[in-house]
Amino acid sequence: MNSKRHSVLVLILYSLCFIPAVSAQSKQATSRANESIDIFNDVLRQVDVNYVDTLNYESLTETAINAMLRKIDPYTVYYPKKNDRELRMLTTGKYGGIGSIIQQRPRPTAKGRSSRDKVDKDSLWTYAVNPYEGKPAQRAGIEAGDRILSVDGKSTKGLTVSEVSNNLRGEPGTTVVLEIEREGVEKPFKVSIVREDIHMEPVSYSTVFSADTLSQPVGYIAFNEFTEGSAQAFTNALDNLYYTHGARKLIIDLRGNGGGIVDEALQLINLFIESNQTIVETRGKTAMSNRTYKTRNNPRYKDMPLIVLVDKNSASASEIVSGALQDLKRATLIGQRTFGKGLVQNVRPIVYGGHIKVTTSKYYLPSGRCIQAIDYSERQKGHELKKDTAGGILPDIVMSDSAKVDITYSLYINNYFFDYATRFHRLHDSIAAPLDFELTDQDIEDFCRFLDERGFKYETETSKFFADMIKMAKHEDIDSATLAQLETMEPLLQPDFRKAIERNKEEVKQLLGSEIVLRYYYQKGQAAFNLRFDKELKRALQELK
Repeated sequence: MNSKRHSVLVLILYSLCFIPAVSAQSKQATSRANESIDIFNDVLRQVDVNYVDTLNYESLTETAINAMLRKIDPYTVYYPKKNDRELRMLTTGKYGGIGSIIQQRPRPTAKGRSSRDKVDKDSLWTYAVNPYEGKPAQRAGIEAGDRILSVDGKSTKGLTVSEVSNNLRGEPGTTVVLEIEREGVEKPFKVSIVREDIHMEPVSYSTVFSADTLSQPVGYIAFNEFTEGSAQAFTNALDNLYYTHGARKLIIDLRGNGGGIVDEALQLINLFIESNQTIVETRGKTAMSNRTYKTRNNPRYKDMPLIVLVDKNSASASEIVSGALQDLKRATLIGQRTFGKGLVQNVRPIVYGGHIKVTTSKYYLPSGRCIQAIDYSERQKGHELKKDTAGGILPDIVMSDSAKVDITYSLYINNYFFDYATRFHRLHDSIAAPLDFELTDQDIEDFCRFLDERGFKYETETSKFFADMIKMAKHEDIDSATLAQLETMEPLLQPDFRKAIERNKEEVKQLLGSEIVLRYYYQKGQAAFNLRFDKELKRALQELK
C-alpha cells in the first residue's frame, strides 16, 4: 500500500476521533482508542495486500468515516476539502449559485401516476420549482416548471438532484448554461446565468395587521434561519414595522426554522429581554464546551407583547429563542411541540483541508430543561414526540397539525397542483394581488378537466388495502363465493375524485392558489396569500386582542 496514502488515512481517523478525547479520558479509554486504531489499520493493510483489485483509498476513507459518525448522531459530519462549498453554505447561508430550488420527479404522462408506480431513476426529470425573486435564475427568465435538460452541456438524465445541484453551483462570477424545456414552447432553448454569492434572506416576509378588531397594530415577522447577520435583518424589519407602520405588538413566526448560529439567537432575544439575563447554557465533556450565554445590552422592545409561532420543524436556535422567551415569561408560544435538537456542534479543521462538524455539548434553557429530545432518532424519521417525552418546546397553546391524508395530499405529492399552476401561468398574463386573488368554481372545474387529461388516479388507503386483500384472498383458501362477494364490493370503495375535490374545495383552492400566486409574486406574495388561511396566526391575533 502506498505509505503516504496509508499515513493520510491514519491521520484523518486519528484526528477525527481520538486526539480531542485523550486528554479528557482515562488511560484505559486511551488504550481502547489506540487498540481500535490498530485494528482498523490492520484490516486496511490486509485488504490492501490481498484484495484482488486496486483500492480507491479516498473513497474507502470517506465511507469508513461517514459510517462511524452515523453511529454517533445525525449532526456529527465529516466534510472533506471537496465539500468546502457545502460547509460554507451551512455556516453562513451563502453559496455561489443561481438561486433556485430544483426538484426531481417522474415525467408527467397521460396515463396518470399512482403512489404505487415504480420510478426508474433514469425516468426522473429535473425541474426548477422555486426561482427566488431577484436572484440570477429569476432575472435570467427561469420559471417554475421549467425542465432542466442539461447543465453546461452535461445531460441531467440519470443524475441525482444533489449532483445536478452541485453542477449548478460554482464560483461567483462564473457562467453556467442551462438547456431548458418549457411547456408551450416548441423547442428547447439555452439560458446563460452568471452565478452570484447567494444569500437567502432570513426575514422571508413581514407585515402589519391593523384591523378594527385589534386594539393596536400587530407586526408579523417570518424568520427563516439564524445565519450571519440574521439578527440585524430581524431588527431592521422590526424597526420598520414599529416606526413606519406603528406596530405595537409582535408575532414572530419560527415555524420551519431549523436554527443556526446561537449568537444570532442571543441578539434577537436581547431585543426583548433585560441585559445580563441567562438565556441558554451549553454543557459538555470538556471545559471549553461549558458556556453560559447572557444578554449584553438593554432591550429596545422591553414591553412589546409577543407571540411566537412554532412547529415540529422549529429546531436548535429556534428552540433557544422560543424556549428562553417562554421560560422568562416574555412570550406566549402557539403551535406544535418543536423538533428537540439541543445538541451543539462546532466546526474544527482537520488534516489535508477537511473539517468535522462535531457535537460537543447540549443546550439547557434558563429553567434548566434540556432542549434535546431523548428519542431524536425517531424524530429524524419524521415521528412525533410523545407528550411525556423530554426535549423540544411544548407551546403554551398547542394546536393540532392540520395535515390530512386525503385528496389534497394525493394531488400535492404527485405534483398536480404544481403542473396545473405551470399551465395556468402560461395562459394568464396576470392575476389579482395576493391578498385579493381567489380561484373561482370555474377554475376548479378547469382543474378537474386537467386531472382527467392527465389520467389522475385517486387511491385512498382504504381502496389500496382492499385491493391488496383481494389479491391475497386469491392465493389463500378462500371459497369462490366469498371471493366473488369481495370483488363486487371493490368498486364501491373506488373514490370519485370530483366528489372528493368538492368535499375539500376550500383546501384545494388554498393549496392550488398558493402555487399559482408563487408564479406571479414569488415567495413574499405566496406568504401573504397563505397567511389568509393560517389558523395559528388567527389564534395569535385573537390572543393579542
